[in-house]
Amino acid sequence: MSILASKTAIVTGASAGIGYEAAKLFAREGANVIAVARSGGKLAALVDEIVAAGGKAYALAGDLKQEDVAKEAVELAIGHFGGLDIAFNNAGTLGAMGEVAGIRAADWHDTLDTNLSSAFFCAKYQIPAMLKRGSASLIFTSSFVGHTIGMPGMAAYGASKAGLVGLARTLAVEYGAHGVRVNVLMPGGTDTDMGRAAASTPEARAFVEGLHATKRLAQPAEIARAALFLASDAASFVTGSTLFVDGGVSMSKT
Repeated sequence: MSILASKTAIVTGASAGIGYEAAKLFAREGANVIAVARSGGKLAALVDEIVAAGGKAYALAGDLKQEDVAKEAVELAIGHFGGLDIAFNNAGTLGAMGEVAGIRAADWHDTLDTNLSSAFFCAKYQIPAMLKRGSASLIFTSSFVGHTIGMPGMAAYGASKAGLVGLARTLAVEYGAHGVRVNVLMPGGTDTDMGRAAASTPEARAFVEGLHATKRLAQPAEIARAALFLASDAASFVTGSTLFVDGGVSMSKT
């Protein structure tokens, strides 16, 4: 039996990278999927792929910096599938890079709004729907950057991703007794569009690969499989945790 059979999941940032792979994987494992991202064309192609493989999915194109988009995603889950069991709040941006003195306030706020405020908006509407299910899983995608490692030029990104850990731990304590588990996925360097933008030259990529104990980057599907674990009943006693899927980058000194 598929491990997410009869469950409904929202996946944000679903048009590419980790979110794209997670949406497909969740659907293959039986979940009904609401896929959310800014790129309507890519989302439509994703939904077509899921449906062609026998799954069920709907697309919502919108910017999660707008609170109404987070609300609409939950309404779609309830309207099409009767409720919400899983939310993988994965949408994010690399944002403005550079020394702090050179970052404009508008760019700082845009990065925090995309990576942190959008996750808050999502949780705000997801949790009331999840409480009606009796048990549910909410997952945020953070990063080793800003949590275990500081990277030059990534102040806004690191601050926003670190903020997700504090948000998740608070929600885990507030709602654990009501059956809602809240966890943070902590990927290492991953071969996505964002990862390639952060390490945009062969030399930079080799440097980032070398930071990892594995001496390579993750493939998005590897991170998606860890999200599947947190989404599933296999993680029924896991809440308030940060699950490191980082190839050892957080502890490697070689």
